[in-house]
Amino acid sequence: MMRLTRCYRFSASHRLHAASLTEEENRQLYGKCNYPYGHGHNYELEVSVRGDVDLSSGLLVRVEDLDRLVFSQVIRDMDHRDLNCDVAEFARLVPTTENLAEVVSSRLKAGWAGTFGASCVRLDGIRIRETGKNIVELKS
Repeated sequence: MMRLTRCYRFSASHRLHAASLTEEENRQLYGKCNYPYGHGHNYELEVSVRGDVDLSSGLLVRVEDLDRLVFSQVIRDMDHRDLNCDVAEFARLVPTTENLAEVVSSRLKAGWAGTFGASCVRLDGIRIRETGKNIVELKS
């Protein structure tokens, strides 16, 4: 079993604000991330896949296929966007990095079979670096 990780970058803005909380509760919970006009991040996304190396090609996965999947399911809709306003899932979710990881994983899984078909390669997990101090990791 082999694991391959590919790295991507995208920039997006967001505001951490839960509609179910009062303004004061939001300020207390999210601090400066609750700024009414939002703020931005240069996210670093790592996508890891796991499976058996194809003996004829020597590859676990064609990185071009993985790149196309990540671009079509994630980067195209999130790069240089306001996550709160431009990404459908965040109409009902607070765009924390934890929720972002769940959304990214869900989107990748939704497009997986169409990209990789019956191959035995599978999504192993993702990591999102929001800042130099904050990294969220989600294992599949």
